[in-house]
Amino acid sequence: MSGHSKWHTIKHKKAALDAKRGQQFTRLIKEITVAARIGGGDVEGNPRLRAAVSAAKGSNMPQDNIKRAIQKGTGELPGVSYEEVVYEGYAPGGVAVMVEAMTDNLNRTAAEIRSLFTKHGGNLGAPNCVAWMFERKGFFEVAKDAVSEDRLMEVALDAGADDVGEDDGTWEVTSPVENFQAVGQALEAASIPALTAELSRLPTNTVRISGRKAEQVMRFFELLEDHDDIQKVWGNFEVDESLGDQD
Repeated sequence: MSGHSKWHTIKHKKAALDAKRGQQFTRLIKEITVAARIGGGDVEGNPRLRAAVSAAKGSNMPQDNIKRAIQKGTGELPGVSYEEVVYEGYAPGGVAVMVEAMTDNLNRTAAEIRSLFTKHGGNLGAPNCVAWMFERKGFFEVAKDAVSEDRLMEVALDAGADDVGEDDGTWEVTSPVENFQAVGQALEAASIPALTAELSRLPTNTVRISGRKAEQVMRFFELLEDHDDIQKVWGNFEVDESLGDQD
């Protein structure tokens, strides 16, 4: 199971167990605000904003919260100005890590992320040290019981998706970045609900981990995920459950 898919699955389960709705809402509001600031407040004409609003609705965020976040981004309402930053490095076991963050204090966030890497057996690297191991893609997850594979392939591929696969009980659809909005609109028009709809970073090669090393990596990813300034985390690991507790 790939690190991307495995981590998405864990995040869904973790969200269901922890119900950290406040933290999730904060991340979604940041994304909506920045998307509106960069691309304008028209949801239909701004693919990034459309994806952010869709994710917010999927998390049952009140419409008023969404509206205010958009207005803060467009300057209609006052609000905090967030800067986007990407951190790259390695987790234990040589796992490549990419972290997207939004912060109102770059120095504070950089120091805290560096500390997390150092304390948990990783190394924070220079820009572009691992970016070449990931490919920017549109990414959608759909519950298997929501649609048949044939129907999903028909809708997604016709709209410009480049692959439909399956992983751990869900269908996974990937698309070129430029077709992200078209695929999302096609799924919506066909009444196919997406569990996840985002611009993602998919690994082009993977590192196999197992046993205690896998537990260490997963714990590190969990700590990154829990940091208030971090929006998304990606790794290029595969968990080899067949190897038991070997390192």
